[in-house]
Parts: sequence; C-alpha cells; structure tokens
Amino acid sequence: MQNVRIAIIGLGYVGLPLARLFATKYSVIGFDINQNRIHELRSGKDTTLEVEDDVLKDVLKDLPNADIGLFCSADLEDIKDCNYFVVTVPTPVDKNNRPDLTPLYKSSETVGRVLKKGDIVIYESTVYPGVTEEECIPVLEKTSGLKFNKDFYAGYSPERINPGDKKHTVEKILKVTAGSTPEIGKKVDALYASVITAGTHLAPTIKVAEAAKVIENSQRDINIAFVNELAKIFNLMNIDTSAVLEAAGTKWNFLPFKPGLVGGHCIGVDPYYLAQRAQEFGYHPEIILAGRRLNDSMGQYVASEVIKLMVKHDIHIKGAKVLVLGITFKENCPDVRNTRAVDVINHLKDFGTDVTVYDPWANSQEVKHEYDLETLTQLPKGTFDVIVLTVAHKKYLDLNLKSLLSPNGIVYDVKGIIKENVHGRL
Repeated sequence: MQNVRIAIIGLGYVGLPLARLFATKYSVIGFDINQNRIHELRSGKDTTLEVEDDVLKDVLKDLPNADIGLFCSADLEDIKDCNYFVVTVPTPVDKNNRPDLTPLYKSSETVGRVLKKGDIVIYESTVYPGVTEEECIPVLEKTSGLKFNKDFYAGYSPERINPGDKKHTVEKILKVTAGSTPEIGKKVDALYASVITAGTHLAPTIKVAEAAKVIENSQRDINIAFVNELAKIFNLMNIDTSAVLEAAGTKWNFLPFKPGLVGGHCIGVDPYYLAQRAQEFGYHPEIILAGRRLNDSMGQYVASEVIKLMVKHDIHIKGAKVLVLGITFKENCPDVRNTRAVDVINHLKDFGTDVTVYDPWANSQEVKHEYDLETLTQLPKGTFDVIVLTVAHKKYLDLNLKSLLSPNGIVYDVKGIIKENVHGRL
C-alpha cells in the first residue's frame, strides 16, 4: 500500500499496541490529549505495560514526517497530513450503566477538524450496532463540512486486545474489518491484513462488525454469570465448585469458565451497550441483563461470605484487620478500569473492618483518583485477621500467607489459586 499515513487517536491499552504495530511498516502519528502520556511515550516508557520499552523505542521517531515509524503527539497539526484515522478511545458506561459516547464524540470532532477529501476514518471502540454511522459520522460531517461516502469514508475494526496477555498480542489475533462501501471495506481490510499475521475477516457491513464485537463479550459475561450462580448454589450445598467444574470439564464440549469478579473495560461494560440498543428497538433483553445483575452482585456476595467465615471462626468483625490481595480488574496487568475488587473492599468496609489493599501491579495514584482508595505496592508488615485474594497475580503465589495471619486468621480465595490453608473459596 502506497502513501499511507496513519493517525491513531488515543494511545491507551488499545491504541499504543496498534500504533506500534502499524509503525513497523507505515508512517504513524500517535495522538493523545494527555500531555503526560505523550511525554512518557516519547521517553520510551509505557506504564500500561502493553508494549515493552525496547520494542517501543525501536519504532519511535523524533519527527512526524518519517517514512516509517511512530511519532507521538498532542498537537493537532501533526495529524493533518494523515489519510487514515484510527479511533481507539474508550467507551464506558455512566453511573446508571447507560452507554457514554462522550469520548467518541470528542475524538470524532478532533478528527473532523483535520479531515480531507479521500480520507478514511476507522473506529475500533466497542459500541452497539449503528454507533459509527448514526452517531460518529454526523459529527465528522458537521465538523469537517465534508460529505460522507462522497468526500470521506469510514471503516470499523473492533479491538480484541486482552490487557496483560503477552501471548495473544494484537498481530496474533484475527481482525474483523468493515467499510462504509464495498471498495472501502477492501481497503480497510488490506490495511490491517498487511500487519496482522493472524489474518482478517471482512464483514459485509459496519453494523455486522459492530454487532460481532459486542456479542463476543456479552457471551463471556453470560457464561461467567452461569458459573457464578453455580458457585452460590454449590456453596450452600457445601460442594467444592472448582472440583465440580474440573469433573464436568472432562467432557469434550464443556466450556471451561470459572467463577469470579467480572470487571474491566469490556466484559463488564459491553453487554449494557447491546441491551441499550435492544431496548431502543422495543425489546427487553432478559438473559443479557440477568447475567449483568448477577455478575455485578458478586462483590457483595464475596464480602458477605467472608463475614460469615469470620463469625464462624469467632473473629470480631468491628475493627478486624483485613488484607485484600489485588485491586486491578484482572491478573498480571496494571489496568484498574471498572475493577470489581472495589466492590469487595467497600462492602467489607461497610461491615466495619479495617481493610488494607496490597497490589504490586496497580498505580496507587490512579486507584486513589478513580476510587478514593489507598493501596500499597509493597507487602505490609504485621499480621491480619483475614486475607482475601481477589486477583490471581502470579506474585501472590510466592507469598507465605500463614506468616501474614494472626493465630485465628482465615483466608478466602476468590480466584481458586491457593492450594493450602484456605478457609473459603468462591
């Protein structure tokens, strides 16, 4: 592909790995409004830990006009000569679990200010079917003064990044693509196919690609909700849930899901996008929302189970010292977005316990800003009445939990990774 200049809008967990990959073959401008993020990346550091420092430094360039490589910038002028714009901003929900498209609107306005005839704007953010053409395109048209599918074009290629996963990196995950016309679809597909070694799948329309992405995570959410409900049932029966799942898993077509806290920027959010769209068409989705309600309730359930164990072991609840292991939304990564470990912590505090949170992966300042919680990156000294493992960081496997417990102390393992001296599991 000739004369390709790509702007990646948003340099977070999705945008940076994609920018780095494209920069091995094309001239790429990584754009982000966060000046601190730009300064960090220009120095060759990625605090999300998605791109290793030496890999990042290999593609970094000091000027925006390099033929191949990545230049990071917060200056709109630096992306005006690009002809492909890839939007990778987050799509969260508000406090009422309704889709918040503000980041998409603002990024579309940003692109619209520099959009030219012949340019292609590709969205990667997870959305409900119709957002690209019905919400984003009008913003591009209004800001640029250009006409869609006449002066400029659009594409959609949903992100499939798995934060913290060093095996399934962006180039090793098959990419779904789509375009606003058949010809543009082929161009978008060819662009990704040129760097994605796992291959691509060209969907017939943008709405099909949007729908495909949003149901991927909705399906996982529902399956995890099912095993979470099983865990509640088997706990009442005093049956080991992990042993049940291990036995059932011996059948070739049994799906290997495990109970746990379901958070993060995808699985804990995307089903609400699909549900919202369904309701706009007059359909109330029962299974999708039931799965969400059950998974959202798990933090309170874990906290109540811990309190029951404390009563059983004659541990005085008020003022009891509790050590929570983990605040990130998943293991072995620093991402704290929409983490449901917070629910466990807040409910334990509501019971009057004294909670200390230790997570060597999490940025303490970010946690304080997002959740107003104090966290430690170094293991605290002293002993605790209760230890609750909420995140399966590998570093926790090396801890001597017994030395951290008071004589009558208990351990509750949400993730099922501790082999000995566990008093309760999800």
